[in-house]
Amino acid sequence: MKSSLIKNSASLVILLASLHFSTNLAAQSLAYKALLSTLYDSKFPVLKPAQLSDLSNYQVLDTREKEEFDVSHLKDAEWVGYDTFTLMKVATLDKNKPVLVYCTVGARSQDIGKKLKDAGFTQVYNLYGGLIEWVNEEKPIFQGNTQTNKVHTYSKTWGIWLTKGEKVY
Repeated sequence: MKSSLIKNSASLVILLASLHFSTNLAAQSLAYKALLSTLYDSKFPVLKPAQLSDLSNYQVLDTREKEEFDVSHLKDAEWVGYDTFTLMKVATLDKNKPVLVYCTVGARSQDIGKKLKDAGFTQVYNLYGGLIEWVNEEKPIFQGNTQTNKVHTYSKTWGIWLTKGEKVY
């Protein structure tokens, strides 16, 4: 009888812990979405990671700083930077082919995306939630050509939103 009670109690604790963990992730996701809504211009188009099954359809631009890019990036992404960004860095790109810009959460990439639109690029999209959302949705990232789980989260403050992968600051 005592053994059965212990087993049932252990099962209950596991169930409650699972519910608590799931609730925290859902709350974090809602909080992250609320935060992103304060950073994004509602008129600038975004694509969510789930909408992107083939990145080869896009010219993928990483708008983070070089040390962030060197830790990890999207497959075949081209580093263009943020503080050091110039239109010369994108002079060879096709202005009529879709461009996907991204950064850690999407604020810096939106700024660069607007510069691209102003320069005549016709289809520019911001990666919703940035690299953090991409990794949280278990999409692959790379260091060079090798898949990795390391994510430069810009800072510890932004790192709280990363629920998958290994945080690097």
